[in-house]
Amino acid sequence: MNRRAFLSAVSGLTAGVAQSTRPPNIVLILADDLGYGELGCQGNGEIPTPNIDSIAINGARFTNGYVSAPVCCPSRAGLITGRYQTRFGHERNLIGKANLIPDAGLPLTEVTIASRLRQAGYRTGLVGKWHLGGTSRFHPRVRGFDEFYGFLHEGHFYYPPPFRGGLTRLRTNEPPYDEDNPILRDNVEVKESSYLTDAFAREAASFLERNKAQPFFLYLALNAIHSPMQAPVPYLKKFEYIRDEHRRLFAAMTAAMDEAVGAVLTKLRDLGLEGNTLVVFLSDNGGPTAELTSGNGPLRGGKGQLYEGGIRIPFLAQWKGRIAAGQTIDDPVISLDLFPTFLEAASIPAGRFRLDGLSLLPRLTGKQKSIPERALFWRYGPNISLRRGDWKIVRQASPGQKQSTLEMFYLKEDTGEMRNRAGDDAGRFRALQNELEEINRQMIPPLW
Repeated sequence: MNRRAFLSAVSGLTAGVAQSTRPPNIVLILADDLGYGELGCQGNGEIPTPNIDSIAINGARFTNGYVSAPVCCPSRAGLITGRYQTRFGHERNLIGKANLIPDAGLPLTEVTIASRLRQAGYRTGLVGKWHLGGTSRFHPRVRGFDEFYGFLHEGHFYYPPPFRGGLTRLRTNEPPYDEDNPILRDNVEVKESSYLTDAFAREAASFLERNKAQPFFLYLALNAIHSPMQAPVPYLKKFEYIRDEHRRLFAAMTAAMDEAVGAVLTKLRDLGLEGNTLVVFLSDNGGPTAELTSGNGPLRGGKGQLYEGGIRIPFLAQWKGRIAAGQTIDDPVISLDLFPTFLEAASIPAGRFRLDGLSLLPRLTGKQKSIPERALFWRYGPNISLRRGDWKIVRQASPGQKQSTLEMFYLKEDTGEMRNRAGDDAGRFRALQNELEEINRQMIPPLW
């Protein structure tokens, strides 16, 4: 063996040893307003999403994956803390100028997964949408993130006005998303000229490149496919076969999102980090069908509701070499489970943190055949719900209603929640109602 070949072999061996002993990297990708039925791996044959689908192909897809709220802001609060957001009063959705209320944001008493991982030596970065407080005291840089590139409020235009370079479809009542809501690099305002989904993909790949020598946690919180509806011409041309312009625009935005995910996966592969990186993809809530065309089928309802279409979302995980490829897991799981999952993956003890989720790693790696049955709970305004096993009770007011009665559904046979079985089994209904009320007593009213 010549000297160059010898040194290359030694270098490869050393890198392999370092890779095996170093804690795993963690990449959390969150889509915005993506409906349950809009990915190829979820059964949609109209809009190709090969990059996102590859996470399911190379890992696991949870068919009963949930978030803890049916709208953006409280859902993100639960995700990043591993606790029901109603425990600490973060129940309402911040919209517009409400983002600037001084006390409105993720309570400073709560510890984020970014803070916990940073304490353990991880480099932490957030690219995209924050939506957990729009004032300086709630800024991502003081909530555990070493780096931030994105915006603080609920939404942002994908193109700066006058929206050149693509197709724009604005509602007549479109909020002024960009008002008091600039794109920031850490604390400094920047002018972003690229289509925002592409820009976030660029920044995410840059974070991976710059931090490849140490364990990292990347939270890529895409604002795609949240309104406003805007997409570049090249993406639109891929979907000329879709005759409805509204739907074609949605398809183009979804394709751009899939390309962004692909850029992250490709960068991990190019850096040789794919085998030591846990990647999770999910949506923050169900799709608002009328607004975006985002479909939640075969589920009932959508964003803002506690029927399945508002809270059950695409939920995928990949860790090559640790998670067997091609798994379909039907056990109910929730976004709160990701905090303890990440801690276990990084060999970090949960310690004093009272988390509401549980680690999914034993189930994902085959050490556990099923996830222990437990109650999953939701509360959003006057509406409330609980699932235990395949049974669910829910109170969801219709538009204009202040309150409605509790319904009970057997989800194993009735995914679409069409048959109310509250009157069929009084004993079961009463037991679920009692458990719901017991958990609800642990929660507090909204803080703002």
